[in-house]
Amino acid sequence: MNREILRFLRELTLHNDREWFRLHKDQYEVVYHAFQEEVQQLIDRMALFDPEIRGLDAKDCMFRIYRDIRFSPDKSPYKNHFAAYIASRGGRRSDRAGYYIHLQPDGCMLAGGSWCPPAPLLKMLRKDIYENIDDFLAIVEDPAFKRVYPELAGETLKRMPAGFPSDFPQEEILRHKDFTVLSKKPDAFFETDGWMEKTMDDFRLLQPFNRFLNYTIDAYFGL
Repeated sequence: MNREILRFLRELTLHNDREWFRLHKDQYEVVYHAFQEEVQQLIDRMALFDPEIRGLDAKDCMFRIYRDIRFSPDKSPYKNHFAAYIASRGGRRSDRAGYYIHLQPDGCMLAGGSWCPPAPLLKMLRKDIYENIDDFLAIVEDPAFKRVYPELAGETLKRMPAGFPSDFPQEEILRHKDFTVLSKKPDAFFETDGWMEKTMDDFRLLQPFNRFLNYTIDAYFGL
């Protein structure tokens, strides 16, 4: 079904306007609900290795197709991708580190971690990574992990954040503004029959990474 999902998104990218979408609303409903079913299957299977997400509803994890264009120079009304954030305590609204799946023609990816944490939480995450750097490196430098998620993603500060020694050997880690990793995928990854098993394997690698971050996130939010 992912082949049909990507085909629809490819057409939507070429005809991103309300009239085209209105004429193809039935097609959208079919592929969107197919993606929802896939996300639910992923959640149910992933709960075997990450029990914290057991019982999560796919509807709570999926993002809307409609763009907020109020403050954007790009007035395209629809997103050109389907995406879901699988995380306990709220799905896409969760503050916890979780698992992200993104289907977009020529822009598919799997990702995870904690994206855009508030400044006080970011400071706590940096502190815990600094104080437990060996444990953190054991996760992100594991060969199997690095094959799928080669490096931390996202923006970084130009200098070491205040409060940390400038000679810290892993300063580039602490300069990150969030702690996420991503794995870019060709469209073909999701178009093969075994895509869900491969996705499960890649998400299973994320579980220790998320668990490390969630220890701090839970302390911050008092969970």
